[in-house]
Amino acid sequence: MGPPALHQGSPRELISFRLAAQDFCVDIMAVREIRGWTPATALPGSPNFVCGVINLRGAVLPIVDLAFRLGFDTTDPTAKHVIIVVELGGRVIGLLVDGVSDILTVTDDAIQPTPDVASDAAKSFVRGLLPGEGRMISLLGLDHIVPQSDLEAA
Repeated sequence: MGPPALHQGSPRELISFRLAAQDFCVDIMAVREIRGWTPATALPGSPNFVCGVINLRGAVLPIVDLAFRLGFDTTDPTAKHVIIVVELGGRVIGLLVDGVSDILTVTDDAIQPTPDVASDAAKSFVRGLLPGEGRMISLLGLDHIVPQSDLEAA
C-alpha cells in the first residue's frame, strides 16, 4: 500500500542521491537536513544495517547504511559520503548515501509503478520509478527502510 494518492497534477519535490552506482530519491518533506559524513560510534546489539550513532546538536542520531539495507554491499564511508537526516514517524535518523545529486519536481503521473517482477522486499522499499535521460531513479518509501521496532531497538 503506497502513500495516499495526490491529485495527478500536484507537483512534489524529491531529493535524488547516488547509492551503489544507482539513482534513488525520497520525498523532500521527510528530509530535515543534509550533512557531511561524521564517523559513527557503533552500538552493540543494534540491527546490522545501523552503522552507529552520531551526536547531532546534542541528540543521538542513528545512522542507517542505506546501501546495505537495500541489499547492496556494506558501505565503507569516506569524507565524500553524506548523511541525509530524515524524520520517520516522529523519530529522526540519518541515511548514509554516496552523495546527493539533485532536487526534482515531479507530478505523480511521471512516476511509473514498480514492476511485478520485483521481489516483495524490493516493492516494500521502492514506491515507483522515474525514467530519466539514460537512467532510472527509484523512489524510496522510507516507512519500510527502518521499521518502527528496529528504530526502538536502535
